[in-house]
Amino acid sequence: MNKKYRACVTGGCGFIGSALVKELLKQGWDVEIVDNLSTGRLESLDGITLDKVTYCYPTRAFETFEELGGGLLGQDPEMVDYESTPESVLLMGICFTAESVLSRIADGRYDVIFHQAATPRVSYSVEHSLETMQNNLMSTTRLFKACADSNTPIVWASSSSVYAGAEQLPTPESARGLKCPRSPYAMHKYHCEDYARVFGELYGLESVGLRYFNVYGPSQPGDSPYATAVSAWCNAIKEGKECRSDGDGLQSRDMCYIDNVVQANVKAAQALLTRRIDGTEAPCYSIAHGERTTNLEILDFLAARFGDRVKVRHAPERKGDVKHTHADISRAREELGYEPTVYFWDGLERTLKWWKLE
Repeated sequence: MNKKYRACVTGGCGFIGSALVKELLKQGWDVEIVDNLSTGRLESLDGITLDKVTYCYPTRAFETFEELGGGLLGQDPEMVDYESTPESVLLMGICFTAESVLSRIADGRYDVIFHQAATPRVSYSVEHSLETMQNNLMSTTRLFKACADSNTPIVWASSSSVYAGAEQLPTPESARGLKCPRSPYAMHKYHCEDYARVFGELYGLESVGLRYFNVYGPSQPGDSPYATAVSAWCNAIKEGKECRSDGDGLQSRDMCYIDNVVQANVKAAQALLTRRIDGTEAPCYSIAHGERTTNLEILDFLAARFGDRVKVRHAPERKGDVKHTHADISRAREELGYEPTVYFWDGLERTLKWWKLE
């Protein structure tokens, strides 16, 4: 891509969003970040110069940004004449549906939106179904409409949970809809895909949905309710705590290393911007590495590696969880040029190294 593209990354202080921001900057994109810091962490942007920061909250964010040397605190983004550069980014500490953000989209500031912001995790959605519906479905469809009105393509994070534990393994994209989603989180992502398709037909929205399969890797927090099994277990071993194992441990997951997910986002954007795919058809792709691993296999490996430091606490099977996930990624390979470069055990080694658990 010879042209210098401008992007906005929602949820850019999250695990996936921050990794994407760093790769885009590395490739020479101009990047702006929107993150209300409800689950995102400023520490995830380590290494990026935050020389312009606007309208940051809550108070914790103000204090942290001041420590980082941020400027223009408390000003509304639409009032700041600022263009991001490969050396720095504009971070707007507000919701991605704030009028300030939507007005920037309407002004045509971006060539593409990468929508990573969400209230993640199946278990949280079971306990807080209305909150997650507002954040993951209602707000996302509002963003879709803003993108449609401004002719701004959007690459957005869907989820493997839309397959609802499909019986066919590996699971092709066509398996969507054969079984009803099993959690509010899955249902919200499922209907976001429907809205993207309808908005493509009605308003010309150009979009690509990426159905992530269990993303893990370095920098993923392990001490929050949103932690995945790998990061939670790494954190438990590091802190001398118990590793929680739900159900019989035989559930298997197609674990996708963070670099693969970042690659998929960039390739999806390239496909939209170069018109290699028709974004108005709202295509969705499974993004994984195409193999699956059981929780027991991972725990056995960790126990063999770290001995008595691995203490397992067995817990009941979680509501809304599916038993197995395993992606057929052939369509993403063919249409996006996606090719996973890091497979599970290599990715696990890299993750253990980051946690200093070698």
